[in-house]
Amino acid sequence: MPRIYRDQRTWAAGRKKQPIDLVTSLTIIAYSACLSVVLYTFLTYFKYLVVAVTSVSPKWARDLSKSRLGDGLAMERTRIARVDDVKLVRRGEQVEGTLHLTPHHLIFCHSPAPNVDEPNGHLPHRVKPRELWITYPIIQTCTLRLSHPSSHHPSSIRLRCRDFTFVCLCFSDEKKARDVYDSIKAWTCKLGRIEKLYAFSYQPQAPEKDVNGWDLYDARREWKRQGISEKDPDKGWRISKINTDYGFSPTYPALLAVPSAISDNTLNYAGRYRSRVRLPVLTYLHPVNNCSITRSSQPLVGVRGNRSIQDEKLLLAIFSTSHSNQSPIDSSSGPRSRQSPRSSSSGSPTRDVPPNLPDPETLEDQMISRTGSDDGPKVYGAQQHNLIVDARPTVNALAMQAVGLGSENMDNYRFATKAYLGIDNIHVMRDSLNKVIDTLKESDVTPMPPNREALTKSGWLKHIAGILDGASLIARQVALQHSHVLIHCSDGWDRTSQLSALSQLCLDPYYRTLEGFIVLVEKDWLSFGHMFNHRSGFLSSEKWFSIENERIGGSDNHHPRTSLGNSSSGAGHAIENAFLSAKGFFNKDNASRESFVDSDGELQPYEQSPSSNSNKKTTSSAAASKTGKEPAASDKTTTTTKVKETSPVFHQFLDATYQLLYQNPTRFEFNERFLRRLLYHLYSCQYGTFLYNNEREREEAAVRQKTRSVWDYFLGRREQFLNPKFEERVDDNVRGRERLVLPRGEEVRWWSEVFGRDDREMNGVLPTPNVGASGGMKNREEAKGLPTSVLTGIETAEQAVGAVPLVKGSTENGVMGFGDSGGGKGG
Repeated sequence: MPRIYRDQRTWAAGRKKQPIDLVTSLTIIAYSACLSVVLYTFLTYFKYLVVAVTSVSPKWARDLSKSRLGDGLAMERTRIARVDDVKLVRRGEQVEGTLHLTPHHLIFCHSPAPNVDEPNGHLPHRVKPRELWITYPIIQTCTLRLSHPSSHHPSSIRLRCRDFTFVCLCFSDEKKARDVYDSIKAWTCKLGRIEKLYAFSYQPQAPEKDVNGWDLYDARREWKRQGISEKDPDKGWRISKINTDYGFSPTYPALLAVPSAISDNTLNYAGRYRSRVRLPVLTYLHPVNNCSITRSSQPLVGVRGNRSIQDEKLLLAIFSTSHSNQSPIDSSSGPRSRQSPRSSSSGSPTRDVPPNLPDPETLEDQMISRTGSDDGPKVYGAQQHNLIVDARPTVNALAMQAVGLGSENMDNYRFATKAYLGIDNIHVMRDSLNKVIDTLKESDVTPMPPNREALTKSGWLKHIAGILDGASLIARQVALQHSHVLIHCSDGWDRTSQLSALSQLCLDPYYRTLEGFIVLVEKDWLSFGHMFNHRSGFLSSEKWFSIENERIGGSDNHHPRTSLGNSSSGAGHAIENAFLSAKGFFNKDNASRESFVDSDGELQPYEQSPSSNSNKKTTSSAAASKTGKEPAASDKTTTTTKVKETSPVFHQFLDATYQLLYQNPTRFEFNERFLRRLLYHLYSCQYGTFLYNNEREREEAAVRQKTRSVWDYFLGRREQFLNPKFEERVDDNVRGRERLVLPRGEEVRWWSEVFGRDDREMNGVLPTPNVGASGGMKNREEAKGLPTSVLTGIETAEQAVGAVPLVKGSTENGVMGFGDSGGGKGG
């Protein structure tokens, strides 16, 4: 045996014979104790980060596994990560549990009381803990109420979420309440960039892991479904590649469907006449009569009455696509001098509207048909009453002329009729929803139902009914009158998207299927550049956070030490706002969008948008509208949300879709819960579908490669969102199965589920109408605060019905006027 082994054996044998002395024993005990302390500390820290997380839900571990902890900001932003003994109050009921703060979610976990009434003396079963998950971007307002020494109420945080979840969190320790408030505010308002939202770290699990919603929409495939392809230009349309690099129109999709008779060179010149270079392009082609729905932005008419021959040529070609064999109208010819049939021989306006109309649709159709009537030669455009739909109120269109924008001068578009719809701008819609929220704001602390009268005064249902009425008008013109329709508002990405998508939902059964509705949202909202970042406010705002007991100091977001004499006091803000308002109104460049009636948040140049660098040199609003330029989404600049640019535009579209679904329960493949969850995920920022403002920005940010599609969530759980009453067969000869679906404006109701209320609380039973000479419909509409018709004016080259702004004649003397309410258009 080698010597080394003999020595080891001898040493081992000797060690066995030697007893362990006291010093050695104490040393071993001390080392063991130190090791136990270290191990206990490690396990405690590990349990704090992972074990406690997984005790709530395995999803929390995934929330932390790829969160922003790696960037070193998590600990800085999270003042406190867990608070025990927190009371959550909701609808007047309260439960006690544990509050967890992760980089992406606020999680409240509580264990319901076990059922003690178990039969046969069995022990009660263990109840699974319940969780309430709230993503930070979905928080609308957060108010910290500190406990007052003279009050016995604990410190609390009240959260109002954009999915209409209202909760109140009560804390026994004021310091913990403030730490939670500061942590929520940091994770909600101080991200600075879209790339730090949850969508860029979310890792899907089954059942959506194997689904790819990004592939569901393909522009070429959708155009081919409508009968338009590069190999088949017989329908009078072609696919232009003028915007494949987004250099022509940054907010438009890469592929544009335009008339085959129009060259890209003509498009290039025509685009200069439209705001943001959003020229008229196709969005829908009817499969039966080949009539089209096109969309654009407002023209750059201005007070000088500018015109564009190329824009007129483009629109004439659009309106002539369904009858290419008929001779088009000469758009360059002057207006006809014959007397208007709606004018008396003396020149005084006369009204020719029946006193009792069965419904608003009849009034609208009669107005359009009469203004479009012509005693001259019968030509295609005049016979079909092709429409230019300006979604704005007439006075708002007139205000736009002051900054070089406006509406079409119909002397130059004699082959069409223009209709004003009177749909209010984003600021009115935002205020209307805020009034609804005010009626529900106590939902966290009281189970009382909302005030029905206050709900009516909010005007929300009136706005929904008006949008539906406009969509119905467009759908009837295309399907029943066999006419073409061009839709625009200001920049063509808010009201235009609502009307375009809803009218197609009425016209095409495909869009009423689950996949078809997804394609519709992708096409008319995402590809055509609805500004989801601006309107939804994903990065939140510090203005939505306040400390209630500090408001006496004049600031909601500062320390209580703020004094009344400080420049940030309430009086100081009032004086500052007064000066800013006056400065904006008298600004020579008219760059302040508060100066105009119909800003829609669109008069502000894109260089001043929240996604741009605040230090960039800006131009006037009119110049920005002409160029359509905007900063790249890939710029690593800190962005914030401008509260005045937020508005529930997409929410209104979903609400209007709900109305159609409720009125036609067998015509939609998806159910109400699908719409409600889609609204939730609009604000959750868990998926990348709605991030950024247009197709170009999403391409530059590589959203498809870095995030998951929201459609993964729905397609992976498809059976949960299907309507069991859906009847797929379409037959125009069978009542109730026609291709065309039209809304009934008098039946518009509150979408109670989305507001977290039952139907009885929101809708209840309307008062019995007093049926008089005008019939009961009008009274029912007035009881709900609904309009009788959204149509506010009709205008052609010869005449105008309603309050219509005039461009020709009256502006020559520097004065703008309105057309006669029912007579000729002469100045």
